[in-house]
Amino acid sequence: MNRVNKLLSRLLSLFRNQPGSSTEPPTCYWQTDIHSHFLPGVDDGVNSQEEALICLQQFSDWGIRRIITTPHVSQDWYPNTKATLLDGQAMLQALVNEHQIPLVVEVAAEYQVDELFLDLLRDDQLLSFGSQKYVLFETGWAAAPTFLNEIIFHLLTQGYQPLLAHPERYTYYHNDLKALSDLRKAGCLFQLNWGSMTGRYGRKVQAQAHRLLTNKWVDFMGSDIHRPADLSLFNQLVTSADYPLLAQQPLRNQALFDELNQVN
Repeated sequence: MNRVNKLLSRLLSLFRNQPGSSTEPPTCYWQTDIHSHFLPGVDDGVNSQEEALICLQQFSDWGIRRIITTPHVSQDWYPNTKATLLDGQAMLQALVNEHQIPLVVEVAAEYQVDELFLDLLRDDQLLSFGSQKYVLFETGWAAAPTFLNEIIFHLLTQGYQPLLAHPERYTYYHNDLKALSDLRKAGCLFQLNWGSMTGRYGRKVQAQAHRLLTNKWVDFMGSDIHRPADLSLFNQLVTSADYPLLAQQPLRNQALFDELNQVN
């Protein structure tokens, strides 16, 4: 374990001492992250407990106190089961407890809208989070699903709150804000990626993120961090031109943290 601690200390020092960093590191005032990939080996996220620990320690240093990590669940690529993901959550919570990191770690999923998702919805086996039972889902990259409104309706009917992951990244919505407006009217909430505001996914995605922010359509911020190399995103986020617009959004991240205080 000494080897792990040394590796953790060395890597965190690299992220804390980037050029242009101030004496007082920035903090994440919304205190809850609801989109990440920190369960080792279940998807394209971290590969080991050591990598997960590096990410979790850094999130704690930023002021995050509640993490809902969201592994991919899809029929073709990552058919993860509820039991597997819950076992992974228990492992992560034990890991942060062992290292005395003040974090509550929970697990939900980033569901691909496919046949497996429909089966889980039918059987009421979706992993949700928060008292509102948020369900994070993503759609395909090629074309907008024609049945998305029906899925939103069925989620709501079964007591879930639909939450679309990174809508700014779907190119088929870049010239169709009305379609996004219609999704919101149908009851779907939106989660914006940190990297979308920094230009990580390109200028068009960054421009779409700006449109969402201007319309005050951002209900959750999510890091969507997959590995330690992504940790530079936070400093880029807080220095981005659109960062002040976050204060104008109906963000629900903080409310999730407040739920912990109500329970305790």
